[in-house]
Amino acid sequence: MTLVLLAPMLLLAGGLASLLPWKRSGLVNAVGAGSCVAACASGFAGALLLLAAGGPGPSWTLPWNTPLGGSFTVAADGLTSFFLLLVFGISAVCALYGARYLAAWDGRKGTGPSWLFFNLLVASMAMVCLARNALLFLIAWEAMSLSSYFLVMFESERPEVRKAGWTYMVATQLGTVCLLALFVLMAGPSGSLEFADYEGFAGSGAATLGVAFLLALVGFGTKAGLMPMHIWLPEAHPAAPSHVSALMSGMMIKTGIYGLLRVLTFLGTPETWWGWTLVAMGLLSGVLGVLFALAQHDLKRLLAYHSVENIGIITLGLGMGLLGRSAGNGPVAALAYAGCLLHVANHALFKGLLFLGAGAVQHAAHTLEIDRLGGLARSMKWTAASFLVGSAAICGLPPLNGFVSEFLIYLASYRSSSSVSTFLSVPGLLVVGGLALIGGLAAACFAKAFGIVFLGEPREENARAGHECGAPMRAAMAILAAACVLCGLAGPLLVGGMGDVIASAASIPEAEIADGLRAGAGSLRFVTGFGLGFLLLAGALAGLRRLLLAGRRVEVGGTWDCGYSRPTPRMQYTASSFAQPIVRMFRFLRISRREFTRPAGLLPSEAGFATHTPDVFKENFWRPAFSGVGSLLSRVRGIQHGRIQVYVLYVALTLLALLLWRLG
Repeated sequence: MTLVLLAPMLLLAGGLASLLPWKRSGLVNAVGAGSCVAACASGFAGALLLLAAGGPGPSWTLPWNTPLGGSFTVAADGLTSFFLLLVFGISAVCALYGARYLAAWDGRKGTGPSWLFFNLLVASMAMVCLARNALLFLIAWEAMSLSSYFLVMFESERPEVRKAGWTYMVATQLGTVCLLALFVLMAGPSGSLEFADYEGFAGSGAATLGVAFLLALVGFGTKAGLMPMHIWLPEAHPAAPSHVSALMSGMMIKTGIYGLLRVLTFLGTPETWWGWTLVAMGLLSGVLGVLFALAQHDLKRLLAYHSVENIGIITLGLGMGLLGRSAGNGPVAALAYAGCLLHVANHALFKGLLFLGAGAVQHAAHTLEIDRLGGLARSMKWTAASFLVGSAAICGLPPLNGFVSEFLIYLASYRSSSSVSTFLSVPGLLVVGGLALIGGLAAACFAKAFGIVFLGEPREENARAGHECGAPMRAAMAILAAACVLCGLAGPLLVGGMGDVIASAASIPEAEIADGLRAGAGSLRFVTGFGLGFLLLAGALAGLRRLLLAGRRVEVGGTWDCGYSRPTPRMQYTASSFAQPIVRMFRFLRISRREFTRPAGLLPSEAGFATHTPDVFKENFWRPAFSGVGSLLSRVRGIQHGRIQVYVLYVALTLLALLLWRLG
């Protein structure tokens, strides 16, 4: 526990040190990144020791004097240790990448404040996982929100960045309002802010527990990016620097999943409709998230919508876990929880990798518009290979890590679909069908993303002049790519070691947890064994080819392609034309809008076709809602007239009303 608590202190010290007036600008990045990596190494080692020890873990309490009472209480269990491993591991890799990435701003913008807020973001995420007091949790939650807001606003001179930051701030504060109401509701019976005193809250009435579940779902779902509370996510992720986008998408949004899991431990046996609600929202986020991603033209915006999709997959696993618990089917619940939690980790790895790859592309070609890129695999071999690994992993292809977690959710859903209980069989069938649809659309989307960006001919001069990124950036991508492969091959071992994490996240008998995990690990052994054999065979064939060609002259020439020895970039598929047949299949959802410039006259001089993909929830729900609120508030603007004596009267009348209410 000491190593874990040392990490936030080192992070804050390193962040403050990065603000010092160093003589060389490169030292700022070295201090900020170095302190973050050192602190994360300490925290990672401590979390690994806590997870290996098992059990509830140690706790530490420091009384504090606040009007609300309580104490500064931190503790660790299996769930906390699991999330801390991810927080410190992903943050260290992103800091390593950021040290070289931010060097491009030397002389143009000071990077010291960025490192302060980066370290504060990592420290606050760790404290969210460790907190066992509602006030401490909310303080850490707000610190996480504010630090990430300032990181998003790094290039605040750009209007689109300021708009994205404003959207993010409004969304996160609306979520915090729900969390504040949630903790007030849970503190009601005991009058305490300590999590240890919330264990009796499960005895509240069904209506109270239902309200608490909905408040947690909205409050934490907003941070996680669940539809329809996701509108900040595709705005903020593209606006932030790439290493920040990787950390926010890879780990920060997962604190929403952690918070929901933690609150569910206080609510007792879940109601059936809770699981149905999560399954419905997971399907909505998963299917629409990948469809919106498929229609995007900006690479980071495409990846942002895939975060919405994968949060949907995680929610599907959690929903099936709640349904299994409510039906008393422990093995199904354990499998679903294992899939949910492992997909949290797997998404952190491959989505962090993909955002870092997008940052390398932007660093080299100075654009993220997919249709302006192409042919980068020739000049960016390491980036292309890493991005390809991440693309295959996010599509759930074996033997990579994305397959492991999705397979467990499939297995839990398949087992529940064969149940005699309608409450388990119907959602199980829906989840199986939804995951299959999501996986197919994701494969098409990343065939588009990788193919258009890295293959073919460069579409513009910037892409033609692309170059490989620096060694620290390549090392960060290589670490995450290797982790995707290793976690996929070690899938059975990872599943078998999830028992303590699941036990701390859900009240499932240990024997049933072991039964479910045994079934999942056994089914994975065949697939991972086949995948390992395939990789060994591919490596052997590559070595044999190199051996046979040693000492021989090898030439490269163009293939015959219908008389064109060298097709021009205009003859290639664009991202829009590649995705259009699939998007048109879902035109009833009105995801994309098409614009035609039809040829006119005998000798037409121009013709054109373009697609635009506005967010339907933003355009049809959130924008009208905020416009309506703004219109309503403008009608009562008259009470804000600037006369202080009238303001004092407002305060006095409010206090009198509260006094009468209290006396009543």
